[in-house]
Amino acid sequence: MAWSFRAKVQLGGLLLSLLGWVCSCVTTILPQWKTLNLELNEMETWIMGIWEVCVDREEVATVCKAFESFLSLPQELQVARILMVASHGLGLLGLLLSSFGSECFQFHRIRWVFKRRLGLLGGTLEASASATTFLPVSWVAHATIQDFWDDSIPDIIPRWEFGGALYLGWAAGIFLALGGLLLIFSACLGKEDVPFPLMAGPTVPLSCAPVEESDGSFHLMLRPRNLVI
Repeated sequence: MAWSFRAKVQLGGLLLSLLGWVCSCVTTILPQWKTLNLELNEMETWIMGIWEVCVDREEVATVCKAFESFLSLPQELQVARILMVASHGLGLLGLLLSSFGSECFQFHRIRWVFKRRLGLLGGTLEASASATTFLPVSWVAHATIQDFWDDSIPDIIPRWEFGGALYLGWAAGIFLALGGLLLIFSACLGKEDVPFPLMAGPTVPLSCAPVEESDGSFHLMLRPRNLVI
């Protein structure tokens, strides 16, 4: 069963979007947004996420404590919470709409124009999810760099550095952006380039048309209406 070029582009966009959405969810859960190593105690590492702060001690279990108040968080972490949750919602909704608009999903009552709009809207939502992932991750990274090079802080005080979750968040944003662009590109492809090998033969609608009057009575005949593809 042959796959059209549009179907392959749609499948690639869906897979990249799904990968980016999963990476974005993992980024939100992980506490490794920032790391802090103490010179006085090299066996102890502090890690901070948008939900909790943890202390990782070698040969000892990691102890974590959730933030008690949302308002007590730094501004970048407050925005990161809101935007990351919004990214999950946009990404999931974009995946659902793009799936319904793809060639893999066949339903005889859905017209091609409507499926194209679903794919275009789904790709736009995935691109929006990419933006709402890039922004909080980059903002936290920018704040970390500013604090690291702040001259007003004495050199003896340890500085926060980048954690692994930031790199995973950037990767998630890239996957979501690529997936969204592929979905938008597939929706812009012309219909004449898109065969539908998975669809069964369409049913021909019938219409009523008058014929010539013969014996003074008016007769109707059924004839197939021209099918426009």
